[in-house]
This record gives sequence, structure tokens and C-alpha cells, in this order.
Amino acid sequence: MLISPAVFTLVVGSAAASSFLPAINTTQGSLRGSISPFRSGVTVYKGIPFAAPPTGSLRWKAPEAASSWEGVLNATEFGPQCAQNTSSAGIFSSGKTTYSEDCLTLNIWTPAYNDTSDLTSKKLPVFVWVFGGRFEGGSADVKTYDGSGLAIKDIIVVTLNYRLGAFGFLAHPDLSTESGHNSSGNYGILDQQFALRWVQDNIANFGGNPDQVVIGGQSAGSASALDVMYSGLTEGLVHGVIAESGARAPHDPMTGGLATSYRNKTTAEAQGVAFLQTLNVSSIAQARNVSEVTLLSSGMSSDTTFDGTNFAALSSAFMDPPLWRPVVDGYVLPHKYGESLWEDAHLDVPILTGNNKDESGASPSTRFNVSAYNSSFSTVFQDYSSKFLALYPPSNDTTAGEQANTFFRDLSRISTWKWASDWAAGGAKSKVYTYFWTHAPAENSAAGAYHGSELWYTFNNIPYASYDNATWTTEDYQIAETMSGYWANFIRTGNPNGGNLTYFPPSTSGEAQTMWLGDSWGASNLTASDEKTEFIVDWLSQLYEY
Repeated sequence: MLISPAVFTLVVGSAAASSFLPAINTTQGSLRGSISPFRSGVTVYKGIPFAAPPTGSLRWKAPEAASSWEGVLNATEFGPQCAQNTSSAGIFSSGKTTYSEDCLTLNIWTPAYNDTSDLTSKKLPVFVWVFGGRFEGGSADVKTYDGSGLAIKDIIVVTLNYRLGAFGFLAHPDLSTESGHNSSGNYGILDQQFALRWVQDNIANFGGNPDQVVIGGQSAGSASALDVMYSGLTEGLVHGVIAESGARAPHDPMTGGLATSYRNKTTAEAQGVAFLQTLNVSSIAQARNVSEVTLLSSGMSSDTTFDGTNFAALSSAFMDPPLWRPVVDGYVLPHKYGESLWEDAHLDVPILTGNNKDESGASPSTRFNVSAYNSSFSTVFQDYSSKFLALYPPSNDTTAGEQANTFFRDLSRISTWKWASDWAAGGAKSKVYTYFWTHAPAENSAAGAYHGSELWYTFNNIPYASYDNATWTTEDYQIAETMSGYWANFIRTGNPNGGNLTYFPPSTSGEAQTMWLGDSWGASNLTASDEKTEFIVDWLSQLYEY
């Protein structure tokens, strides 16, 4: 497409007074953005509709094209957050309180360009970000995901909204029948894929390269990015995946409780039938007329994956997943994870994935007395408990908590490295780079390297995207420069290495190691001993395969 003849407008009185704002043509119409409030050398386009409102008769249907508009859309305000009970973005909340089913919009950050020749010649790499929030909450407008810090590194950043909760993940036999594919329950995932197709059709007009698109996300967004790789519908849409708090081995029980969890089609459809009963309706047609508020207050929100299993003994670590989450339906997601890996039935693109030190069971506040430790872990490990207690012995109440943390951190590193090993063993040729994030942000160091604590560094947007009263150190800024450097390299090339950064080896090389990031930089062992590594790998091999 050509750039609109309504050329450029000078922003007067801005810190970026020398920057021009182009009117960009898209498949729906022309639009104009504004200068980023955080980086003067960045233009941001907000609230762009990428699909029709999924309301009324389009509720629980695959997304359809957005309507066209006349004139130039003033793309300077974020669209509403998708319908949700309350923001699950936690400390990453934007503070926005407008929620709606009509929420399928995306936002784009680009470097500030000088003229139309920049738009047609730059062909910059593109990073499409999917927010986390257990598939229940969150939004693309959260400041933590502001793309300005990567845009100044010549990366185009796209954030997108997708349907949440029951709106995005209701499965039902009647929905499967009407789909034409005998599938239902993945509407939020289909929204993400539809946005990726919009990017393919339009991003060149923003100076982007549709042949170098990397999808990324954290937590539920990480699972979503991996689902793009696992799906049978996404060929050509992405050229790399970044999964933060990400891929875990198919035999890891954490895979069944963290964001990577999924439902099988039979179970998901049965849950959908039960859900309609809570609404006091007997058909999908009637359910499509139920108010948004009623759907949000249905009361069905969590699953019972670990109820009645050995892992219930450590429920603080092996948490039950949300009820509304993706479905292995044979269409959008055709295979279980293990099957997909070992059959090489997935997109073969580079992967960057890893975990944080203080998540998935580990935390600076973890406390156990010796008796509770022995009882809980013996229940979890059963026949392996003697060996476990010999390798992770709780000599007193203080060390019991430390040993629990050591185990869960070991498990995270081993599990993601094992996923990479299975990827290579199945025949995939692209490299997988795994990492372990260790830095506790200065703004809340007592919480450690908690879930999501890496985001301000990878997005290069401290301090403007964090707590209002956060105090950041010189070290934090140095770490942000290094972390965003690795991420920017991967987005550009599918390889995090480049410049003066410490070498980041692929985990598909066969060595039992991962890249440690944050408080140190470099590849290191998965555990403190080969014996621990071998023990955990052996134990995992005996467990259920996801």
C-alpha cells in the first residue's frame, strides 16, 4: 500500500518538534498517531481495530475483519480493556477502568521517521507482544509493555488485546458443531492469530518487515506465544518466539498448573455445558443474549487439575490453573505438547524462553519446618522420596525453606532445558535459547526475582513504566541495557548474540546448561551436581505427559 497523500503534520511544542507524524494507510483506512510521552524519538499508534467487535451473534465465533472508516483515524487513545472481572495485571496495571467486549484493538510503536522514504525503506523487525494474566485479565495498554524503549532500538512493537475468560475460552458441543472444524474454546487464541495476520497485511506501511515478526509474551502471554508455534494455522505468521516464564517439559507437573496448561476437548466441552446451566440458559443462542455482567459473575473460574493427586500436598507450588484457558481441540491446537515436539508437528522457528528465580514454587519468603517439609515432599515424590530427601536434606527449619527453593529453581531450569532437548530430538532445526533470570528489581528487592520482574528490563522502559515511587539504581539501568540488547538481537535475527554481549549458547547444543541473566551473565550448570540433574530428569520421565 501507498502512504496517504495527507502526508505529515509537524508536532509543535513537543520535545520531538523535529519529528513528523505520517498518516498511515491500513486495510481499514488511514490513521495518525502521536509522539510517545516517554521517548521523544518514538511514534505510537493506539487503539487500532484489527477485528470486528466480537459481540452479539459474533460472541464465541472466530474473529472477522474490522469495518473500514472514512477520513483519518486519530489513533491517540488506547481502546478499552477486554471484559474481565478485575485486572489480573497486578502491579503491571495501566489504571484504565474501561472494559468492554468490543476490545479487539492493537497498538504500534515505531521510531520517529523523517519522511515517507523511511517508511518504505526501513523494513524494521517487528515484536508482537501478548500480555499475561492467567487468560482472565490484563490488557495491551499496561505501561509495563510500553514499546518506546525497544522502538528507540529500531524495533517495531505491537501489543494486542484478545478475549478473556469465558468470552475467549468457552467450549461447547454446539459451538464445535457450528464452527465447521469441530472445535471450540480457543477464541482468544484465534484473536491473537487474527492480529498476526493484520500485522502481515499492514506492518510494512509502518516501516516494518513482515518477514521478520517475532511473537512474545509473559506468563499466559508466554503460553499464547508458544501456542502460535504449536498451532496448525500459523504458517508464515511469525519467525521467532519469546516465551518469558515459558516452555516447560511435557512431563513436568508444573505444565499442568501454570499458564502453559490446557484442557482436552471433551473436558472443555463438558465444562461449557455446565457453564450454560449456571446462566440458566439451554442454548448457545440464548447465551449470546446474556449480558456481559452476568457472564462475568457466573462463578466458574478455576479448575481442579491437582485435586486428589500427590501434588496437592504442595498446593502453593502446584497451583490449579484457571478454568478458562486454551483447548487441544484438534484444529487450533492439534496435538498435546509432547506429541507436537516429538513429531516435529509445529513451526520450526527460533525460540527464546526461560524462567525467573523466584516463581514456580520458589520465593524469598518460602518457609517450611522440617516435619512439614518431609511430609509434603515425600507425598509428592512417593517412591522417589528417599532419594529426594538425600539430595535436598532439611537439616533444620531454616534450611528446609532454602532446600525447597533450591529444588523448585532446579526444576525450572531443568524443565525448560529438557523442553529444548525434546525440541531438537523431534527433528526441529531452529535453535532454542533458554535462560534463568536472577535479579531482584531495586523497586521491590524483598520479593526477589519474582514473576514478571524481568519485563521492565527486557522492554527497556524503567523507570517510567513501573511504580510511581520506585527507586532504580545505576545497576538496574545497566542490566536493562544488556537485557534489552539480548532481546533486540533475537527479534532482529533469531539469535540473542551480538555486539559486546556475553555469549548466549543455544540449549539445543546438547550440553546440560542454561544462560544465567541479571545478577550474572553467562552459561552455567542446571543444578549444583550431575546427580541432582539426573534425579530430576529421571523423576520427570515417570510422570504424566502433557
